[in-house]
Parts: sequence; C-alpha cells; structure tokens
Amino acid sequence: MNETLLILAVALAMDSVAVSIAIGSKYKRLLLSKVLFVAAVFGFFQGIMPLAGYFIGISFAQYVQDYDHWIAFALLTALGGKMLYEAYKNEFDEEVTDLSTKTLITLGIATSIDAMAIGVTFAFLQTDIYTAAGVIALVTFLLCIAAVYIGKKLGSLLESKAEMLGGLILIGLGFKILLEHLGVI
Repeated sequence: MNETLLILAVALAMDSVAVSIAIGSKYKRLLLSKVLFVAAVFGFFQGIMPLAGYFIGISFAQYVQDYDHWIAFALLTALGGKMLYEAYKNEFDEEVTDLSTKTLITLGIATSIDAMAIGVTFAFLQTDIYTAAGVIALVTFLLCIAAVYIGKKLGSLLESKAEMLGGLILIGLGFKILLEHLGVI
C-alpha cells in the first residue's frame, strides 16, 4: 500500500467523519454496538462505491488514455471544492435526524458518492481496485469510530474542519496526479 492511497482514503473518509462527529455530538450516550454499526455502514459504502465507479470507468478508460490525468485532476479538484463548500455551509446537525438503519444507509450513500467518482479515476490510473476499496473501507471504519467519541467531547467544533481537511487533500492529490503526468514532479 502506498502513502497516496492512505492519504486518499483519509480524505474520502472526511465526509463520514464529519457526520460521525455530529452523531457523537448529538447522541452522547451511544453504546459501543451502535458506534460500531455507524462506522460499519459508513465504511461499507465508502468501500463499495469506488468499486462501482471503477467498473463504470473501466468500460471507457481506453478511450480517454491520452487525457485521463486531466479527468482525474478535474474530478479530484471538483470533489475537493465541493467538500470545502459543504464545510463552509456547515449543516451537519441537520443531516443527522435520527439513527435508524434507513437514515444511516442514506447518510452512508450520501457521504460516499465522491468515492464513486474516485473509483472512475482508479480505472484511468489502473489501480488495484480491491486493495484500494478495502483500504478506504477500513480507514473510514476506524476514523468514524474515533469521530463519534471525539464528537461526544468536542461536538460541532470539528465537523467542518474534518470536511475542509478532506477537501484540501483531494485538491492536493488532483494537482499531484496532474503534475506527475505532465512530468513536472
């Protein structure tokens, strides 16, 4: 596993981490079993979405080989910008209406849509998708467990900061991919 994949996994997890902080802030008496369930839902969707994106992207990757780095750059910077905008809006408490399975699945899907776009990028970059999806799922799971407990202590203070960090990391990775393919670094 390389450090870029680990950094990307952390960045992708930040939406789920921000919501997990909100959950911990709002529901301070959660049992460990519920914390693990919350983290598992977020980890599952963060892991499955890149697979879906990869298989969509692999179907047309051969047609865009000459400019795939520009597509990866555009996707990563757009997703990073979206995360920064959402952090600025700071509406996390409104997202967590209850902790029913239906709500958690909805939040899991909503926070992992960007991972599907990253899966498309993985197809262009010929990444080992199963390793990548597993790392993303595990990192999200572990960070969400910690985030719920952090939320219990620090509450809404950190929600937007987590999403800002994720956005900045995605933008940085977009530039890194572009500069590598252009031969600058």
